[in-house]
Amino acid sequence: MARISLPSLDSSLPGIPQSVLAVSMETKYQCQQCHQVLRKPVQAQCGHRFCFHCFKLLTSSGPKPCEACRQEEIYEEPQSLLNSNEAFPDNAAGREIASLPAKCVNEGCSWTGCVKEYEAQHEGKCEYERVPCEACRVLILCSEKDRHNERECEARTLNCKYCKASFNFKEIKAHDEICQKYPMQCKACGKKKIPREKFLDHSRSCANSKTACPFSEVGCKAVIDNGKHSDHEQTSVMDHMRLILATVLSTGKLPRPESHGPGEWQEDSGLGLYRAPEEGATATADAAPGQTCGLDRKVTALENIVCVLNREVERSSLTLEAFSRQHRLDQEKIENLSNKVRQLERTLTMRDLQLAETDQTLRELQFCTYDGVFVWKIADFSRRRQDAVAGRTPAMFSPAFYSSKYGYKMCLRLYLNGDGTGRGTHLSLFFVVMRGKCDALLKWPFSQKVTLMLLDQNNREHIIDAFRPDISSTSFQRPISEMNIASGCPLFCPLAKLAGKSSYLRDDTIFIKAIVDLTGIMDAVSSRLKRRVTIRLLISTQFKSQHQ
Repeated sequence: MARISLPSLDSSLPGIPQSVLAVSMETKYQCQQCHQVLRKPVQAQCGHRFCFHCFKLLTSSGPKPCEACRQEEIYEEPQSLLNSNEAFPDNAAGREIASLPAKCVNEGCSWTGCVKEYEAQHEGKCEYERVPCEACRVLILCSEKDRHNERECEARTLNCKYCKASFNFKEIKAHDEICQKYPMQCKACGKKKIPREKFLDHSRSCANSKTACPFSEVGCKAVIDNGKHSDHEQTSVMDHMRLILATVLSTGKLPRPESHGPGEWQEDSGLGLYRAPEEGATATADAAPGQTCGLDRKVTALENIVCVLNREVERSSLTLEAFSRQHRLDQEKIENLSNKVRQLERTLTMRDLQLAETDQTLRELQFCTYDGVFVWKIADFSRRRQDAVAGRTPAMFSPAFYSSKYGYKMCLRLYLNGDGTGRGTHLSLFFVVMRGKCDALLKWPFSQKVTLMLLDQNNREHIIDAFRPDISSTSFQRPISEMNIASGCPLFCPLAKLAGKSSYLRDDTIFIKAIVDLTGIMDAVSSRLKRRVTIRLLISTQFKSQHQ
């Protein structure tokens, strides 16, 4: 019988669980070692079958006796010795096992098929299979493995989003307590997102934070806002000095002896120092060592206090200088910003004027005509008339129109509650001559006939009024301002005609039409052009005759 080398097979798994089979397992398909369904069956020399994985483990340290032969009492050497060199793959049994019906043993999975399909397609890939988490060893579904590792695993590793340090999920609270980048909030001023490493500096500089008085070392119990230390020190100078004196005296108070001779006691900076005359020096020689020791202690205490005061004065001076410097810088910034704001305000004002001019030009172009005929549509008549009656907007102007592209510029002025003799009873309509760009080329005064009409929206009976300009009136001379004084019809239309279901007022809208008679204007323009052509011809003829 030919033998093959067993290590050429590839299997690192033990037998297939018996529960995978959809039918009862026959004994011949059972591994003699793991007692499960054979996986890649191998037949030993004695005839017993083993999984390749199980057989390899049994013979890894050399030949072993077959326990199945001993249990069946058929043990016989050397046939019953398990030797990797004497075993061979049992392909026949493998094909039989591969065709057996199989099912998934995982709860909730409805997969069915054969053992071959189970090994190739389903084993280790079932979404309902429960596997232990590598970190916390909790059984989880394969389909939830990623979510468990990212969100649920108690032993997962996290990176701090503030300092980027790695730590175990269970240590997250402990890390937050020591993380130097962890954002904190100042309870005094309410500022948020202050890193813990900078929180102490913020507490010292926070205007709303409170700290102990620098003289707390000598007994001052005041707790002051950071920005009010100087005020406290100025208002409590005497209190601080009393505390300093009490501290100095408590370090070693000397008894004050009585005077017995010509020597005298002198007060020196609040300390009782005896100064004897030369002739009495020998009388106080014995008391000198004790006094000197007490004075040394007092001097040392005073020096320490002076050092503290010097440090405070120096710190206050530096702080004051820094504040002064910052104040100057802030003032310069404020002045620069104020200049920029004023400049921007001027720019915005100019832009507003330009926009207003552009808007006016657009309105004029939208409704403008160049043939002397203009129809003015006035919507929201009721509201506009109420404004006129109330005096808020007594008059309104129409957009400009022209007799020709380079002709007279004109507009209409309407009083919805009347003007002059027509106030409260009539619509008053006036004609206005405006200053145009080509007035220097036109004939003045303006003398063309003007016809004003309130249109009947049924096209039956229009209200018409016409007049010819009084050439002696300033209303029709060449304008020297934006527009001349209006001239027209104060009793243009009785207001009663607009009441009720009037044909002149439909959908709260009226239409007014103005017609300027252009007779004579075109003849004058033609004659001017003829004169100019004649003059040019004469000049040209004279020029040619002079050069001949």
